[in-house]
Amino acid sequence: MATILSHGVAAVALGRLYAGREKQPAAFWITIIGLSMLPDVDVLGFRFGIHYADLWGHRGMTHSLLFAVIVGTLAAWCMKRFISPGDFFPLTLLFSLVIISHGLLDALTNGGLGVAFFAPFHAQRYFFPWRPIRVSPMGAAFFSARGWLVLKNEMVWIWLPSAAVFLLGLLLA
Repeated sequence: MATILSHGVAAVALGRLYAGREKQPAAFWITIIGLSMLPDVDVLGFRFGIHYADLWGHRGMTHSLLFAVIVGTLAAWCMKRFISPGDFFPLTLLFSLVIISHGLLDALTNGGLGVAFFAPFHAQRYFFPWRPIRVSPMGAAFFSARGWLVLKNEMVWIWLPSAAVFLLGLLLA
């Protein structure tokens, strides 16, 4: 998987592309960062005997397109007090895309079993043919020499493109 930190970086770039130069409340930024990291809640399943390859295992249901659309819609509904009614659909789309970005980045990594984009309807897991992102070690192993190599790799493949998207959001406003 890509690191949780890099998922947040990508989400902020998408948020800026959506918002342009318009100021957004802190709840907006906290929500998109949280949503970008949410799919990895599935790692908690390891403690309850859920295996990696199971539907609810790592990179399974919580990394699916269906999960992204349902949770993105619920998150937009929860934000309704911060937005105008006409912004509901665009915000739903943004939140869903932020969640989808998690699986897309994971499908670009060089390890694991792939991403179950079409769960629960189809159990097959996918990777992209080109996988430049080094898979991150899980847990405390992240704080190691390998974890630092992964972060440096993500700075090239995730952070720099995210910075370009962020700047594009400012320029297009």
